[in-house]
Amino acid sequence: MLALLGATTLMLVTGAPWVLPAASGGTNLKSPENGRVCIIDDNFILQWNSSRESVRNVTFSAEYKIPGMDNWKKLPGCQHITSTECNFSSVKLKNVYEKIELRIRAEKGNSTSQWHEVKPFIPFQEAQIGPLDVHLEAEDKAIVINVSPPGTKDSIMWAMDHSSFIYSLVIWKNSSRLEERTETVYSRDKIYNLSPETTYCLKVKAELRSPRRVGFYSPVYCINTTEKHKVPSPENIRIDAKNQVYVLQWDYARENTTFRAQWSHEFLKRIPGSHSDKWKQIPNCEDVKTTRCVIPQNAFPEGIHRIRVQASNGNSTSFWSEEKIFNTEMKTVIFPPVISMKSVNDDSLHVSIGAPKESENKSVNQPYPLIYEVIFWENTSNAERKVVEKRTDVTFPNLKPLTVYCVKARAFTENGKWNKSSVFSATVCEKTKPGNTSKTWLIAGICTALFSIIVIIYVVKVLLRCINYVFFPSSKPPSTVDEYFSEWPVRNLLLSTSEEQTERCSIIENANTITVIEETNPIEDHKKYNSQTSQDSGNYSNEDENSESKISEELLEQETV
Repeated sequence: MLALLGATTLMLVTGAPWVLPAASGGTNLKSPENGRVCIIDDNFILQWNSSRESVRNVTFSAEYKIPGMDNWKKLPGCQHITSTECNFSSVKLKNVYEKIELRIRAEKGNSTSQWHEVKPFIPFQEAQIGPLDVHLEAEDKAIVINVSPPGTKDSIMWAMDHSSFIYSLVIWKNSSRLEERTETVYSRDKIYNLSPETTYCLKVKAELRSPRRVGFYSPVYCINTTEKHKVPSPENIRIDAKNQVYVLQWDYARENTTFRAQWSHEFLKRIPGSHSDKWKQIPNCEDVKTTRCVIPQNAFPEGIHRIRVQASNGNSTSFWSEEKIFNTEMKTVIFPPVISMKSVNDDSLHVSIGAPKESENKSVNQPYPLIYEVIFWENTSNAERKVVEKRTDVTFPNLKPLTVYCVKARAFTENGKWNKSSVFSATVCEKTKPGNTSKTWLIAGICTALFSIIVIIYVVKVLLRCINYVFFPSSKPPSTVDEYFSEWPVRNLLLSTSEEQTERCSIIENANTITVIEETNPIEDHKKYNSQTSQDSGNYSNEDENSESKISEELLEQETV
């Protein structure tokens, strides 16, 4: 025991490294350190650092475990390795998205160190895109580039991403690096706008956008372009839609030349390899002698395509022109809709949107779903209302009665990224109906007019009666007046007739003066009538007669005296 303590003290003093007890055997070994994995395409490299061992002839071995495995297995390519890295690409992984666990230990003879465990990892997340293999072909003004996709032919790492890679290319004249330019290309593509008989150099790298991954550049490749071809290629390829056809045009300076045009699906560019046999002849564009050709719209299926043109002069042909990308959605002409408008209810206008008509009065077939923008305004105002609808009928309620409104509309594709729309249709105007309020006012006006007419008639009638009474009096009073003034005393005051009786009466104011008064009496017939109809009247008459007789007697007596 004392000897062991002494030996330990001696080792500490002399600075000898601390050695862990051996796992088996009698030799003490340290475990590897800083284990890590480097994955480039389908190459799996395990690296580590070894401790400073004074013991020689130490080897390293690794084991792995994946989900579904209960026990550790020996890692192929990483058994009894004398260096500090090993390649375990031969491991047959079924899924690069599953987590892998690794561990390493040092070995010497029958002695081993403790296991050093590497942090678990998912291969796809750790993988990097390696340098690419590039093959070049020269033309007079272009270079054909063929890029081998990352990984091997049977790669499992990028098996799901072969069509998702984009390739970034840097090209420059060998004589001047200052003129370098960067382009995005496909795995098989062309680099245009180059000079004949010139050396160009380039390098390429691959990229993934999702998840974001940038690879290493390829080695630099250089190639010489050929001398100028005797039959130049057509230039400035363009295609436009007009009515129900496409018009393909190009520029070419020479005469006595024929042309042909081909098309291919755009998605083929994303698939590695050559697809020269997938190009198809465009109808009406074969052996044409003009720099244009007219193509029926049904010649292309819906989608994105590429178009190229080639010139021929006798037995000589040019290189194919630069490929033009052609999208049927972008080139399809959208015709303005046909609209109609009519007044409905009392305060609403209904707008109907119909498909445009061809010359034969047939509806134009629009191949894509459309949305309609309707502009609506009052004819006497500049204030506009805009409505965007998928429906082909729109109603504008709560409008002013008996007012003219106008409308116009245009159509555009439902997929807004193409920003494809028609021009506006012709303007249509319509007048609204009178409405309930107008009817009410109309009825009120009619009633007021009728009442006014009645009042006017009544007033005129009264005026006429007054005028007749004043200027044209009647010889006989009205019956109402005659009945009311039926008694004699009153009638005597109001009426005078030609048939009157006169009596002479003398009133003696004093003895010496006698005044004679003439008194008019009604005719005898009226007296009789009054005596029969009114007893009071008869009594009054008798009293008068008596008074008259008395006066006569007194007068006679005075005369006698």
